[in-house]
Formats: sequence, structure tokens, C-alpha cells
Amino acid sequence: MSWQAYVDQSLVGTGNIDKAIICDGKDKTVWAASPGFSIPDAELQVIIDSFSDKSPTKKVIEQGVKINGEKYMTIDSTDDALKAKKGKEGIIVLKTTQALLIGHHPADIQTTNAYSSVAELADYLIKAGY
Repeated sequence: MSWQAYVDQSLVGTGNIDKAIICDGKDKTVWAASPGFSIPDAELQVIIDSFSDKSPTKKVIEQGVKINGEKYMTIDSTDDALKAKKGKEGIIVLKTTQALLIGHHPADIQTTNAYSSVAELADYLIKAGY
């Protein structure tokens, strides 16, 4: 399956994600994205840096993250996952061996459902070596 098919079918196709990006987890190269959805390199770098932040209170917890200039409050950040919300809409980011899966969910979808959709694809890609 192509990277674009993963975005279209495995993320957006679930109905829990309305736009998504799959990119390289180190150099920020976008492999596939929903039409019109992009994240500037500087904002992607903040997300990438959050996965290696070992401070007692991570910077993304204190400051949140920005997606296209819009600030989201980080509600959870681990070594391989980030959840952030702006009102009832949210961003889910999961890190695999080589990639970042970034999904946006609309206000009418619960974060837990959106997270499950992204996590299912992340698990599959990790098992496939990505």
C-alpha cells in the first residue's frame, strides 16, 4: 500500500481522523498528507523534540504545540505519543521506528477514538519495520 493510501484509508478512512500526515521522524520529509494539510518544519521539530525531552515537565506540556500557527494544549506526552487539544478538536501524534503519524480529529470525535485509529496503523507499521 502507498503512503498516501495509509493516510486516505487507514487514518482518514476510519471516520475518526479528518486530516493526517505521515512524515519521516527525523528529517521531517512528508511521505503523504491529506489535501491542504501541512505543518511547518519548525512546528514539526517541536513535536519531534518532545519525544526525546526527558525533563521533569516537558516543554510541550508547559507550552503546548502549534499546528499551522494554531495553539493546542498538550494533554499527554510520552516517548512515542503526543495528544493535544484545542477546544474539542485535537491532534494525535504517534512515533514509529521511522515515521511520525499525525492525525487531526474534529470536535465531534473523542480523542480516545482518534488515538485508537492512529495507534492501530502505528502498530502495523512498527511490525512491518517502519
